[in-house]
Amino acid sequence: MSPSKQALSPDASHWDQRYQEGADGWELGQPAPPLSLFLRHHPLAPQSPGRVLVPGCGRGHEVALLEDLGFRAIGLDFSGEALREARRLHGEARDTLQWLQADLFDRQALEAAGLTPGSLSGIVEHTCFCAIDPGLREDYIATACRLLTPGGWLLGLFWCHRQPGGPPWGSDPELVEAQLRQAGLVPEIWEPATGSVDKRNDEWLGLWRQPGPPPSPVEIESC
Repeated sequence: MSPSKQALSPDASHWDQRYQEGADGWELGQPAPPLSLFLRHHPLAPQSPGRVLVPGCGRGHEVALLEDLGFRAIGLDFSGEALREARRLHGEARDTLQWLQADLFDRQALEAAGLTPGSLSGIVEHTCFCAIDPGLREDYIATACRLLTPGGWLLGLFWCHRQPGGPPWGSDPELVEAQLRQAGLVPEIWEPATGSVDKRNDEWLGLWRQPGPPPSPVEIESC
C-alpha cells in the first residue's frame, strides 16, 4: 500500500471501537433488503456456483446470504471485531464460507489469501464504498476489476445520500456510473433501489460486468 493510501485508510482499531460501542449505525441485522430481493428473485441475478467476495462485510449478513444461495462466499473486513461478530452470528470458516481480516488495498495480503487477479466470479458491495475515503474509490474499483474474472460481476448497493461529511460518505449516481464505466465495467442495471429500509431511500442498485465471455461452469467452479 502506498503512503498516500495509508494516510487515507482509518486504523482498524477505529472500526473495532465502533463495533464494540455499538456505533455501527449501518447495521441492519439482516442482508440489505434490495440486495436480498435482487439476488433471490430478479431474472438478471447472478447464479451460483462461483467464488464471491463481500468487501467490508461487517457482521457478514450478505456473506451468509451468498452462501445460502450456493456461492462460495468470502467476507473481508479490516476490523477483527467485525469478523468476531460475523463468526458468532454465521459460524466459523468452512468449504463454502471464508472470513478474511485484511485491508482491501493491500494487494500482497489479498494474494496471500488466494485473492489473485481473475480469481473471483463476483463481488457484492454494501457499505464499503461509502465507508472508505472518497479519495480511495477509484482504487476500490480498480481492485474489483483486477480480482474479477472476465465476465465476472459487481453487484452493488450504493448509498447516494447528499449529507455532508462521513463516513458514511455520500455519492452522486452520475459520478459513480462514470467511474465504473471509465474502469471498463459494463452496466446491466443501474437504477434507484427497491425495498430500501427507512431513511435509505437514496440507495442505487447496480449490476456491472467485467468485459469478456462469461466463464464456463468448470471455470466458475475453479474461481
